Amino acid sequence: MTETTRRELLGWLAGLGVAGLLAPGRAEASTGVTALRGVTLVDSSGTRPDTTVVLADNRVLAVGSRDLPLPRGSTCLDLAGKFVVPGLWDMHVHGAYLDRITLPLCLVNGVTGIREMWGFPPIYELRERIERGEVFGPRLVVGSTIIDGPGSTLPGALVVATPDEGRQAVRDAKAQGADFVKVYSYLDRPTLAAIADECARQAITFAGHCSNHVALGDASDLGQRTFEHMYGLPLATSSRETQLRQAIADLPFDPANSFAWFKQVLEFERQATLSHSRSKAVHLAKRLRRNGSALCPTMVAMRVYASPADRFANDPRLKYMPAFYRDYWRDGLTQWVPVTPQEIRQQADFFRRRQDQVAEMHELGVEVLLGTDAGNPYSFSGFSVHDELELLVEAGLSTTAALKAGTRGAVIKPGAEANLVVLDGNPIRDIRNTQRIHTVLTRGRVLGPAERQRMLADVEKAAQEPFPAAVQTCC
Repeated sequence: MTETTRRELLGWLAGLGVAGLLAPGRAEASTGVTALRGVTLVDSSGTRPDTTVVLADNRVLAVGSRDLPLPRGSTCLDLAGKFVVPGLWDMHVHGAYLDRITLPLCLVNGVTGIREMWGFPPIYELRERIERGEVFGPRLVVGSTIIDGPGSTLPGALVVATPDEGRQAVRDAKAQGADFVKVYSYLDRPTLAAIADECARQAITFAGHCSNHVALGDASDLGQRTFEHMYGLPLATSSRETQLRQAIADLPFDPANSFAWFKQVLEFERQATLSHSRSKAVHLAKRLRRNGSALCPTMVAMRVYASPADRFANDPRLKYMPAFYRDYWRDGLTQWVPVTPQEIRQQADFFRRRQDQVAEMHELGVEVLLGTDAGNPYSFSGFSVHDELELLVEAGLSTTAALKAGTRGAVIKPGAEANLVVLDGNPIRDIRNTQRIHTVLTRGRVLGPAERQRMLADVEKAAQEPFPAAVQTCC
């Protein structure tokens, strides 16, 4: 242990009132200190083998060598041969209100932070209850109600038809407690520009879908922080963008069947991938980097929509989902998925090309975030974070880059929150090793193998219980 490390440890322990317990001859005491001994740390700073991590009060106190001295009475977990990564984040989640399902499924899978993409007062209240320690759950960052334009396909969205209405929606979101504003697919350019300006005035960010009426680069210039689901990316990098955008502008719109219009836009996006332009991708990446905009591709959800309806129907993880969710998933897919052999081939190719474009953006320096769209068909809270990690690597990101996307670039260092995942295998060697979870540490609790199994059993039991009709309509 270096002298610097020793001084840091003593400083933290002094703050806890237990520093004196490092001195020889002191009696044992209950210090609330936990040490992970002999682990290999894997985070955005690199790999550090044979390390000891000291934790207390939900903070990392020290990171040092295997022989780092500990206070008497501390709990030492001998984890030689294990790998420790920062807690994972899912940056696109729906369904936090199902707190007995979503929250424990995240925690047992090492997901210690989530971004809920559709906020309303009960979820804001849940966020505060978690922070007060009344509910055990991951850190919760919550968006506004979804703000969309006329013709929205989304039941329950807040539809704004004018710039003034957009500004008021932003002010209301800030007053209600949203952490960011969520925008959607049907906002026109003047209204999106007004929302962006009001967000700047209110010191709140906005994120969400790339509007079908605003090019991705233009929305980034307005200040949109993240772009979800790969929407808008194919058009923005196509040599035929001008022609295809004119086709969108000329597309007839039937208010009685707005989804048909949305699906035709997706078909234009598919066609756009067939005329991909590297030079346009380079130009777009420069704009996104300059503006600090990131991509959250949610490949795990987009793969479902690009596949035949029955491909995931027998997933064993369905036992953790309430019956109304399973019904919603089965029925909701019918208008999305390919049916004919030609459609199936086209959608598989479309998905692969969009993966290639995400990898290209990452190569060009654009930030990529891990998100799953959990709550949508066959995207499971917690579990699907590991599926998304695999898909990011399949797309072309390195295992190191995928892990960085999944941990928001966190580094395990003194002062950091003690949100850690202990793995039985090295995720840099094989990203699937993130699924080999031994222990999760978060909010001062140690979730070992037995506790995690108990939590899963409780979720399975909760999923079998009836849910109030009011909860079911939140899907």
